Amino acid sequence: KFWISTRTSPLGDKNLLLMGPPGAGKTTVGRVVAHRLGLPAVDVDDHVLEPTWKMPVAEKLALVGGPRFLEEEGQALCSFSASGCVVSLTGSNPLHTAAMQHVKETGVVVYLDVDSQDILARLQRMKVNRIVGQEAGVPMRDILGYRRQFYEKWLDVRVLCGRGETTEEVAEKVLKALDRYQNQETETYVSTRRDPTESSEKKAYFSDVVVEGLAPDGGLYVPQRGFPVLDAREWQRLTPMSYLERASVLLERCVHPLDVSAVDLRTMVVRAYGRNFSQQMAPVRHLLHNQYVQELFHGPTASFKDFALQLMPQLFAHCLPPMCNYLILVATSGDTGSAVLSGFGKLGEADRRRVGVLVLFPEGGVSRVQKLQMTRHRDGNARAVGVLADFDFCQRSIKRMFGECGLAGHLAAEYATVLSTANSINWARLLPQVVYHCSAYLDLCRDGAISFGEPVDVCIPTGNFGNAMSAVYAKSMGVPIRNVICASNHNCVVADFINTGEYDLRRRPLLASRSPAIDILKPSNLERFVHHASGGDGRLVEQLFTRLDAHRHFSVPPGLLQQVLAGWCSEEDCLAAVRQVHARTGYVMDPHTAVAKVVADRLQDGSCPVVLCSTAHYGKFGPAVLEALGIRGVPDDPVQQLRTLASVASGPDTHTGLMACLDRRTGHAVCGPEYAALVEEVELMIQDSFMRQRE
Repeated sequence: KFWISTRTSPLGDKNLLLMGPPGAGKTTVGRVVAHRLGLPAVDVDDHVLEPTWKMPVAEKLALVGGPRFLEEEGQALCSFSASGCVVSLTGSNPLHTAAMQHVKETGVVVYLDVDSQDILARLQRMKVNRIVGQEAGVPMRDILGYRRQFYEKWLDVRVLCGRGETTEEVAEKVLKALDRYQNQETETYVSTRRDPTESSEKKAYFSDVVVEGLAPDGGLYVPQRGFPVLDAREWQRLTPMSYLERASVLLERCVHPLDVSAVDLRTMVVRAYGRNFSQQMAPVRHLLHNQYVQELFHGPTASFKDFALQLMPQLFAHCLPPMCNYLILVATSGDTGSAVLSGFGKLGEADRRRVGVLVLFPEGGVSRVQKLQMTRHRDGNARAVGVLADFDFCQRSIKRMFGECGLAGHLAAEYATVLSTANSINWARLLPQVVYHCSAYLDLCRDGAISFGEPVDVCIPTGNFGNAMSAVYAKSMGVPIRNVICASNHNCVVADFINTGEYDLRRRPLLASRSPAIDILKPSNLERFVHHASGGDGRLVEQLFTRLDAHRHFSVPPGLLQQVLAGWCSEEDCLAAVRQVHARTGYVMDPHTAVAKVVADRLQDGSCPVVLCSTAHYGKFGPAVLEALGIRGVPDDPVQQLRTLASVASGPDTHTGLMACLDRRTGHAVCGPEYAALVEEVELMIQDSFMRQRE
């Protein structure tokens, strides 16, 4: 039988296909949605299977058994035809590949992701005690968990259902999800410097901003309509989930499915996080009193940058337009460089032939271990170059290259190569970091430290402001973060700005510290924060940051910056914090985590938990930590330093990835502190890659 709508469907002649486990409410939700849209409602059980078999579905299952049932059900669905209808699939349809391929071609698949407790309660009320594929003695909950992989294989759109939601509430979510799917224009991106009163003919979508990196006017891309907001019941659904599951759900809500499909996005998430992290993804551990540490260093390069940079290269490759080569330019104060090289190095051979990576780092401004991590990469299309200057010079030079039309035109014409970036100015770098701030709160709820809705503070060692900005965005999504606390070392220009409203780089030299990853005076993502705090006033942002480039100073009313707190920490207090925490708990913090602890002790009032973002493993900063602990006579060799520290630490464990990279010694190029020298390095890198491809 062929079903066809006599009314115009929002999807044209395509069907709206509702998918989910038995007991998810597909049939009842389908009827409500069909009624709201004025379309026919088709239930596969009632309108396809039973008329075909001329018996109830349950009777058929009992008659032929599970394997034969799945095959006959799939054959029946392969003969199904409909146009412009709301179709409720059976719970077992997604287990048959050919059948799902057939029906998926006819429409949009909406997955009703319903809480298993609600499903079990409904099945009990329906007196269903066995479903397809369930063997004797296997609990229903286990079968539902097993089935989840099949639903996530076919979905176009996920509807995350809170526990206890009514049919009407779920139907409303389905309609909103459908509206989102059809209207990609509602999820465009704008520059932080765009005048909100002016319209733009060219729309920038997620796939555009991932590849471009920096906006043409020199600003940073942000979502035009901000972040999606999840309600309390949706957050509570995420609480028992793994990090990988949370990341999939949250990123689906932030990336339009027409830019990156939900199935492709989940595949990337699994590839990024499934095997590349040595322990629990981002565990939250109790430290002292109401203080917790979120360990963000269990990835392959032992820093929080891995959360973004194991995923971002896949997004970049997915969004690449054809017929062009791309050179990724990266400035790093220590951790980003090795994470970029690791992430892009895992791309497939075809993608690596088109994408080169050039990392610029301050030659004297990173730790020895960080330098070894970067310079050990000898891939022909990726390398790191030391610069006899500071991080701000490296970052400023890269921004200048993006802004020079002559340089961009020359590279495009001569080498068919376009510049892009993997620094946190790129939106795809910042977005994955939002997930771990959400996850920290959910872990505290799961472990009983708080109940959902109770506030927490987050204290973040703040360098380029991307980590802090991602916490601000997590808060905007509905995570009950009370205060985002930015922690600086003695390079405290950001702390001074937040506390006074004066951003002043005059007579502010960059001072070396034991926490080099936050030795930054001009953080790029501060521009995103001012844009966010000002309500999206692009004219103000452009005026302020143009003034900063020209005069190294601007000021804003202090009230504009009330969304965050900030403080700073001396070198002596940083080392003292490492020593004191170890003496009391045996736990070893790296210097950046220690900076966050000192600032949290000063600014946090103790009325709620505070999560310290531990951004790197202590092994990356062996000399500073050994100094703090008063351990003397340790050889200069970083491997011996790491082993010595591991012997006195009750946590965290030694990072195996660090040990592996420290056993390899390589040389690297170093260039002078001139912009022209960096441009020359870019040309040399492109020439090497271009000539190798021709050969």
